[in-house]
Amino acid sequence: MSDVVWGPSDDYIERANVTRFMRAHGIGTYEDLVRRSGDDIEWFWGAVVRDLGIEFFRPYERVLDTSDGIPWSTWFVGGRINLAHVCVDAWAQRTPDAVAVLWEGEDGDVRAVTYRELRETADRLAHGLVSLGVGTGDAIGIFMPMAPETVAATLACAKIGAVYLPIFSGYAPDAVATRLNDAGAKILITADGFLRRGQEVDMKAIADAAADASPTVERIVTWARIGRSPASPRPGRDVDWEELLRRQPGRFDTLPLSSEHPLFIAYTSGTTGRPKGSVHVHGGFTVKIAEEVAYQADLHRDEILFWVTDLGWIMGPWEIVGAGALGATVFLYEGAPNFPESDRLWRMVERHRITTLGISPTLIRALIPAGDEWVEKHDLSSLRILGSTGEPWNPEPYLWFFDKVGGGRCPIINISGGTEIGACFLSPHPITELKPTTLRGPALGMAVDVWGPDGKPVPRGEVGELVCTKPWPAMTRGVYGDPQRYLDTYWSRWPDVWVHGDWASIDEDGFWFLHGRSDDTMNIAGKRLGPAEVESALTDHPAVAESAAVGIPHDVKGESIWCFVITKPGHASDDALAEELRGVVARHLGKAFKPDRIVFVDELPRTRSAKILRRAVRATVQGQDPGDLSSLENPSAIEKIRAALA
Repeated sequence: MSDVVWGPSDDYIERANVTRFMRAHGIGTYEDLVRRSGDDIEWFWGAVVRDLGIEFFRPYERVLDTSDGIPWSTWFVGGRINLAHVCVDAWAQRTPDAVAVLWEGEDGDVRAVTYRELRETADRLAHGLVSLGVGTGDAIGIFMPMAPETVAATLACAKIGAVYLPIFSGYAPDAVATRLNDAGAKILITADGFLRRGQEVDMKAIADAAADASPTVERIVTWARIGRSPASPRPGRDVDWEELLRRQPGRFDTLPLSSEHPLFIAYTSGTTGRPKGSVHVHGGFTVKIAEEVAYQADLHRDEILFWVTDLGWIMGPWEIVGAGALGATVFLYEGAPNFPESDRLWRMVERHRITTLGISPTLIRALIPAGDEWVEKHDLSSLRILGSTGEPWNPEPYLWFFDKVGGGRCPIINISGGTEIGACFLSPHPITELKPTTLRGPALGMAVDVWGPDGKPVPRGEVGELVCTKPWPAMTRGVYGDPQRYLDTYWSRWPDVWVHGDWASIDEDGFWFLHGRSDDTMNIAGKRLGPAEVESALTDHPAVAESAAVGIPHDVKGESIWCFVITKPGHASDDALAEELRGVVARHLGKAFKPDRIVFVDELPRTRSAKILRRAVRATVQGQDPGDLSSLENPSAIEKIRAALA
């Protein structure tokens, strides 16, 4: 295995939470752990609860119940739990002065909030929400920047049994209203604004417009982040955060809830129609995320976890719940990671001694062109674990992240899952060797495989569909309000098998890799090809910063490859470079895969979770309806592609 770039030291192995778990159960190797956890999922998830000390108000009677069918599995049956008790109340009792949330604003302000302080804020807000008429099961939208108040809002909802809707802070009113209306939200919690690239974003104006289009919204609770006075406060609808909390008691008795009580609804875009609402519950989400952050990210109580994310991406709840369940510190940042200068991210790592840093491959690709010197000027020795998710890596940026940011001494815990999964299907662990771009293998307790069209495992080295053949605790409890859509989307191809739509492969050494979305697959003269292979070839050229490859209908070949390319500064985007890039792909993949067209663009359409929306690119080329685009962070990219094509 000459291509292995990282292997665990004795210190990593001895310190790892997963090592403690293995030794407690007499498991000798990583391979044995993966095998046993996938073969006996009920044993594994029960053992996780005990190992991590996850407190249930009432013990569960059974770990798993599949009597209503695999797609409708329930977990920790008969138990009563509340995520807020696990993530704040328990630690406010055990370690009240430990820092729960560390926050930095784009303007440089820093706040540290202890577990005692976080519990008090969440308790006062819980009382406040009840005073506004919120009851168990009511939906509450949370449209806020990443801040300690945002964490408190999620916990307050959990405490009273309300169901929160994490809404991306960059959405326009229509996208916010779509989610509020789908869930029938009663309350919207927002901020007066936040800072992004030095500008004040008027969140309250967006929230007002969204609420105007959402008949069920009765009140808007506004936290004054920047002190902006509301343009036209509405008596009876507008509620000031500080005034509401000031009137409330400082302690709330967190409700013991059924393990299957809904916790939040996370929305993910559909190719057509309205976004899909993934329903996550108190028991399953708490246990699965605590397990991942403990064993995959290897977080300890004296460490700081920072994932560059927004509450509206599943990694927002992931980092809040994971750090809280383990009594560690979560670091939050509200602004742009390269503002006012390209080293903002590295400056924060150094300043706060962050130990666990999670990013998207897209962010790394965006930071590389600024130059290595922005990283090298900072002391990043506090880092112990690097994390990534969102899309497949290309080798060049992966190795840059590994070498320049981690100094070649930190493993990249490259995870893959999804909003509907609520967690990960694939992940390395800090006790495993790594190859560039690998996800190493199945996440623990996940019975995943790679299947061909015949519904059988593919041979080593071949690409197939990533599938999951058993249920897991954090799986969505359906698509909110549309159970048939849930079954059609994930369970219809093979009986009782979840098909997520990712291409994967396992190499001869047992290392797993992803190759992009299966609905992005190109069929060139009968040969199937994932976009990641084309894009990886392009990034080998020094002029290419980023690219997106899509298949466009072709009369002879079935589909031809079109590549949309962002060039690095100082390189001319001309016909000569286009021909050169076509040749690069042909040399890497064969003449049959030589792109028909190279289109130079300034940006690519991407979601807030940093995924390139290739279906939108393809639809734009073909003049078709691209479907739901509410998750796009940069809608202007579509118009720029149209202009480039013209």
